[in-house]
Amino acid sequence: MISAADTAFILAAAGLVLLMTPGLALFYAGMVRSKNVLGTMMQSFFMIALISIEWVYLGYSMSFGPDVGGVIGDLSWFALSGVTTAPSADYATTIPQIVFMIYQCMFAIITPALITGAFAERVRFVPFLVFAFLWAVFVYNPVCHWVWGKGGWLGSMGVMDFAGGLVVHVTCGAAAFASILVIGPRRGFGKRSFIPHSLPLTFIGTGLLWFGWFGFNGGSALAADEVAATAFVATHLAGMAGMLMWVIVEWVVLRRATTLGAMSGAIAGLATITPAAGFVGPNSAIIIGCIAGLVCFGAVNLKVKLKLDDSLDVVGIHGVGGAVGTLCLGIFASTAVNPGGVDGLLAGNMAQLWKQAFGVVVVGGYTLIVSWILLKVVHITLGLRVSEEAEVGGVDYAEHSENAYNS
Repeated sequence: MISAADTAFILAAAGLVLLMTPGLALFYAGMVRSKNVLGTMMQSFFMIALISIEWVYLGYSMSFGPDVGGVIGDLSWFALSGVTTAPSADYATTIPQIVFMIYQCMFAIITPALITGAFAERVRFVPFLVFAFLWAVFVYNPVCHWVWGKGGWLGSMGVMDFAGGLVVHVTCGAAAFASILVIGPRRGFGKRSFIPHSLPLTFIGTGLLWFGWFGFNGGSALAADEVAATAFVATHLAGMAGMLMWVIVEWVVLRRATTLGAMSGAIAGLATITPAAGFVGPNSAIIIGCIAGLVCFGAVNLKVKLKLDDSLDVVGIHGVGGAVGTLCLGIFASTAVNPGGVDGLLAGNMAQLWKQAFGVVVVGGYTLIVSWILLKVVHITLGLRVSEEAEVGGVDYAEHSENAYNS
């Protein structure tokens, strides 16, 4: 039977998750140079239109439709055929299926938007849209079905992901790494600094992302219940702990605490708790957040040594954070917190940690390979990278005939 409370809760959570995409646009926009602000924001914001259309006609059915061999959903729900206000027999049985559909749509929207931070300031808009569409079809939808779909093979073998550590963060991180390899660094990378043009914009984006994350993780309980409460609290505590640890490490290593570091630490904590949010208690969430701040700080600094131009640290924060959080689920999860979940290593279940590690390797490897192929095909046929002239003059005017700031 449909619960009015659960339905209202998930509708509100869907709105919060949608808010994360314009929040991400602001978060990224503040960190690029002023000549690339609109191009950076447009890449994220336009995903709302592109992926929503893809989700209605292909994505939802491929991700959650009737299973085909544990690999993909069939297309029986093409154009939302049969997706009504009646509840699904398999997913979120106390809310209308169409509400579950639109909630999951918001996850599909933000995932390719997250990738754009890796190649900010150097990619053409239309070829990027072609890549994003293909990526949703060939990467996001299959992985989503493997982990969350009824009959998906990873979920069936016991790999757990509460709110998107694998489905969202590992996939976007692996795709971001592939894009760095295919597209290459910005002009002048390693020879000059690329200074963020407006950290206050990034502050606003961080706040919107943190706020939206309560819908991202809390809503993944798919009911207004004690699991949602657990996830909500864990989300906040891990974000707080990630920020705290990043700033401490930054002070120890660099002898200064930066605003960008505080914001990066918060996002690292939020990303890392995502797969475990509904399975761990408050103290475990704080530990996971601290691990996130420490490990993601190291990963972001490692890219400099490896001379990889991950413009806005997608790999180091989202990819590494998602992978670490997925492993932490296998360590800290407890059925004492969520009887519908699993026990992890600390509760005596070593097998769960190995399952989680297997999930990271499979999802990361598959996403890296397929993303590299898609990027190569689009780059060769359409030309992903902007011209040298456009990169020097700025993506905003070259791609959109606009400027963010007019004197």
